[in-house]
Amino acid sequence: MKFKNFLKTKGARGAIFMGIFYQIAMLVSFMPGYTAIPNNINQLPIAIINDDAGKVGASIAEQLEGNLPFEEIATDLTNKQALKQLDENVLKLVIHIPETFSEDVMNGEASSSIDFTINEAGPTVVTSTMDSVVSEISTTLNKQFSEEYATGVLMNLNVPEEQAAAMATAMQNQVTENVVKINEIPLGMHNAMAPMFLTMAGYVGAMIGAMQLVGAFRASRGKASKTKLFIYMQLTALLIGVVATVVGLGIAYFVDGHGVKTFFTLWGHHALNYYVSFQFTSIFMLLVGEAGMILNIPFLLMQTIANGAAMTREMMYAPYQWLSHISPMYYSVQADFAIMYGGGDALGSHLSLLLVGLVALIINIGIVSVFHKKVPVTTESIA
Repeated sequence: MKFKNFLKTKGARGAIFMGIFYQIAMLVSFMPGYTAIPNNINQLPIAIINDDAGKVGASIAEQLEGNLPFEEIATDLTNKQALKQLDENVLKLVIHIPETFSEDVMNGEASSSIDFTINEAGPTVVTSTMDSVVSEISTTLNKQFSEEYATGVLMNLNVPEEQAAAMATAMQNQVTENVVKINEIPLGMHNAMAPMFLTMAGYVGAMIGAMQLVGAFRASRGKASKTKLFIYMQLTALLIGVVATVVGLGIAYFVDGHGVKTFFTLWGHHALNYYVSFQFTSIFMLLVGEAGMILNIPFLLMQTIANGAAMTREMMYAPYQWLSHISPMYYSVQADFAIMYGGGDALGSHLSLLLVGLVALIINIGIVSVFHKKVPVTTESIA
């Protein structure tokens, strides 16, 4: 056989197609999606809470609201409400000016502290961005409270010039930041990425499992009814989800454990994630057979951005935002952050994950009912 004839074979043509297709799929999925960092940092929601009745606090709150690069800044919440929303990952930063701030500044006897609270249980890019924002705010405020600036402000507040100058000298470097981290993630990049790694391991396993089990379903037609074979396929997927998850968590716990109670919670969660991911990836496999992998892999690649481990939903471009609403990986990652590090809404994520799985299961039942014709079960097949 000559080389040109070899290139015309089905396998060679398939390899050429797949090589080109996945180059396009990976670059189209990754490159545009990751430009959201740092382009869409301004989409992160924050809150500025001013409990200071004095003019200094009001002036700072006004400046922050006007100068910070965020489009969504809540100012009508109490500090308690804002911290609750931060814990639930609705907000990404809470800036709180305490009620004694103006008094502390005017007295000049103690450092005037502004509270900055950050939720670490989320994408590292958000935490690092908020750390940078806090540092920049602190530096800017201390520059503003330079002797010259502070003298002018105090004189505008009808403080005599000599007294204003003396107070301004005492106020230099007086404004400090009190940074509070909630739901802290232990040191180590593996801890920050654990939700994504565990979720992707289950999803990829489920995707390959879907290809194999749908292949077994098709190969066994005529040996049992399609209803019975479909049930067998579901039971096998459930069994794999329960067993494979223990193995995966065992490896994760060998690197860094999170306690026995958390292990069993994660076990149940990732068994559910496997089964839902199996339903989700089975749709294309049941429709077009092994060729369904050509469609499943681009969905997998897009979910590496849409799963919320690299960036929050607010930062994503529209296609990734839309995908995150039906993505098993998105809800799995959010539940992982909540279970492993606190905060968030694990129950809400599990309910959403169940809904995605239920809808996918109904679609799969419909595909099998409509597109897969009945094959007579012969006596020889049963034997």
